[in-house]
Amino acid sequence: MNSLTLFCPCAAGVESYLAQECRAILGGEPTALAAQRGGVSLQASWSEMMQLNLRTRLAQRVLIQVKSGFYRAEEDLYTLAKSVPWEMWFKHEQTFKVEITAQYSPLKSLNFAALKVKDAVADRFRDLKGVRPSVDVKWPHVRIYVHLTQDQMLLSMDTSGEPLFKRGWRLDKGEAPLKETLAAAMLAASGWEAQSGLALYDPCCGSGTIAIEAAQIDCHIAPGIFRQFGFENLLPYQASSWQTIKNRARQEERAPTRAIYGSDVSHRMVDFAQQNAVRAGVAHAIEFRGGDALVRMPPCETAGMLMVNPPYDERMSALGVAAAGKGLGRERAQMNSAAAWEHKGPARERSHAPLGALSGDQARAPAADTAASSSDFFSLLASHWKKNFSGWQAWVLTPNLKLPGQMRLKESRRVPLWNGPIECRLFKFDMVKGSHTGVKKAGLEA
Repeated sequence: MNSLTLFCPCAAGVESYLAQECRAILGGEPTALAAQRGGVSLQASWSEMMQLNLRTRLAQRVLIQVKSGFYRAEEDLYTLAKSVPWEMWFKHEQTFKVEITAQYSPLKSLNFAALKVKDAVADRFRDLKGVRPSVDVKWPHVRIYVHLTQDQMLLSMDTSGEPLFKRGWRLDKGEAPLKETLAAAMLAASGWEAQSGLALYDPCCGSGTIAIEAAQIDCHIAPGIFRQFGFENLLPYQASSWQTIKNRARQEERAPTRAIYGSDVSHRMVDFAQQNAVRAGVAHAIEFRGGDALVRMPPCETAGMLMVNPPYDERMSALGVAAAGKGLGRERAQMNSAAAWEHKGPARERSHAPLGALSGDQARAPAADTAASSSDFFSLLASHWKKNFSGWQAWVLTPNLKLPGQMRLKESRRVPLWNGPIECRLFKFDMVKGSHTGVKKAGLEA
């Protein structure tokens, strides 16, 4: 188990960041490390595989590749799968499940192809042990992954179990929450971790995903420290070695070194975020408050980084503030001023945002309202940021390629990222008060 071929799938656009992360986790240059479309491949030991599962923030899974070969028909899949020594990986008393993906495969039915692989695994155990292991499609002990190309079959053992974005701390969430792996990709693309002491603020924090990921990074808390993994069900697993790795990770944890803030117009979401932060071990490292993103003032005196994944498409509700135009009202603006960050009372007592204002985890709204309200909202948000957040970096994840025009800002960077099946861009805006080069002054001033 000292030379395993691993493949770590990730979201499109994250491959280069995942390769850098693998180098940081394992130290130096891992053997045969290569960023590929949709993931990273490398050679590693069993111990290094466990470390990757524990520490990666960007990979979706860690797979051990156990067999590959040519195929033309379903019977070829059966033959290849039956030649794998599955008895080295798990016991016949354990349950298993076969997952299959394909790209340009000529086979007519992937379900039938998965069935042939399942039969091959079960038949091998029957021939060797006289009994077939059972299949469990919901909570299997072991997951076997099959990937088919036009003429190649690749068989892999899953070592992660549940997808790695499930860190084990987010029990409270709204609709369409941001996956932890994507939040980590946003942070990696922005270079926030390398900018020592830089504060971070998510004004549409929803259930707190971005802020919590950032706080765990700052406190050196391994993302997988609160969960279990699939490799714990495999025969090569040794509990003592795994405990040593976890103990070492615990010893590396530290006190927070920078300020991290989150706010949301929904009091319910602020409560969710606070509860999630407690479970993630970073409640002491984040300050959550209620408040509308269009009037919330900077939470600290020094400039920092704004990072936001605002709702879009079906998640964008009719925005109360945007629909009302610029008449925000002096009382509300004062109530959400920087002084409110010093108020230690419950978030729901401090925030009086209107029904329908922007929330990071938003209920669905009629599509007809979406285009106009989102355009109005982002225009007002840009004005608010330019007037009150001068010197800050602002990073916004959106599928709307016209967002810079709607905000009347010129992006200094745009990073392609995928949110599941949705192609997005992570735009960076440098907040400068007043006019901006190449953009009409009248369109930018508050």
